[in-house]
Amino acid sequence: MKRIIILICVLFVSTFAKAQDLENLIQEAISNSPEIQKFDLQYKIASEKVNEVNTLPNTEFNFGVMAIAPEMDMPMERFKVSVMQMLPWFGTISAREDYASSMADAQFVEVTIAKRKLALSVSQFYYLLYDIRAKQEVLDENITLLETYERLALTSLEVGKASAVDVLRLQIRQNELKQEKDVLIQQNKGIQAALNSLMNRQYDKDVSVVSALEIPENDNFYSYESLAVNPELLKYDKLYESVEQSELLNQKESGPMIGFGVEYINQENSPMITSSYKDMIMPMVSVSIPIFNNKYKSQTKQNELRKQEIQSQKDERLNVLRADLSKAISQRNQSRIKFNTQENNLKQAEDAEEILIKNYETGTIDFNDVLDIQELQLKFQMGQIETIKLYYVQSALINYLTN
Repeated sequence: MKRIIILICVLFVSTFAKAQDLENLIQEAISNSPEIQKFDLQYKIASEKVNEVNTLPNTEFNFGVMAIAPEMDMPMERFKVSVMQMLPWFGTISAREDYASSMADAQFVEVTIAKRKLALSVSQFYYLLYDIRAKQEVLDENITLLETYERLALTSLEVGKASAVDVLRLQIRQNELKQEKDVLIQQNKGIQAALNSLMNRQYDKDVSVVSALEIPENDNFYSYESLAVNPELLKYDKLYESVEQSELLNQKESGPMIGFGVEYINQENSPMITSSYKDMIMPMVSVSIPIFNNKYKSQTKQNELRKQEIQSQKDERLNVLRADLSKAISQRNQSRIKFNTQENNLKQAEDAEEILIKNYETGTIDFNDVLDIQELQLKFQMGQIETIKLYYVQSALINYLTN
């Protein structure tokens, strides 16, 4: 008897297929995700605010009409019209644009974080599906193997070399494996529905995954310094820059505002007016000075405290990411150790299986030993699939943290 090996696959073929299927799923999830669309719209709104702040204060228009005019010899106004435009201090508008741009940049990082988190979630569900389906194949192989042993037991029963109990035990074991497979089928439906939900499509749509994965011979090296490029930390840098821009804007807005305008007064004809021009035009200049500037001083202090808060938040998040990276690397290394041990144990279990088959050819076989060896083989096969899944799940997390 020769066990079908499901874990043998050429490395570059499996890697290519994995990357191909998974990359397609990630791209589709990003394209269809309402959450990504939400963050993208928030970024567009923040970007549009640059145009919103690139404006001057409202232009003031005034119009007045003399409703009741007293009888006087001197000329009287009929109506007057004035217009006034206030101008912020030099550089205020550009400071507003810089602040709005910095807030848009911070929002763009949120879009990037959301996409990376979605890609990580899709990857994790993908490897869970691989784990479930690979285990289903292993169970099918072991059920087929037990059916073969059952036929051997029936043959041995006819010649008095086995008992009916041996046959029943083999049948019971088959039923147990079929039950495990049915459970995995239900798990597959649940994980597939969750993945389809992430991709915003029908929950029961079939998702294809690779049939085999291998743990590569060497792991990529990651240093803790690579955490510096993680968008979750870059977000705090962008927020820090936005607070700095907010303070520059605060300094500009604490300056005076200058207004320019003109007033036109229309007068009645009067003998007292000797000039050919009876109406008046009066240029105007206005200055608005923030004498009581506690508001701006308080804003400066708030900005300074806000920068300290952001730095503390960044340091806290960096510590969490370092811990996550350490844990992910450790668990990935553990999966490699476990896989190698299981591979050696599986080889020895196969050798034991061959010995049992040779014993049957000589006329003796212990079906209790057959069941024990089969259970060991199944345990090691399942363990290998579990460690492969763990390896790739942790690798996906490491890529999220360091790239």
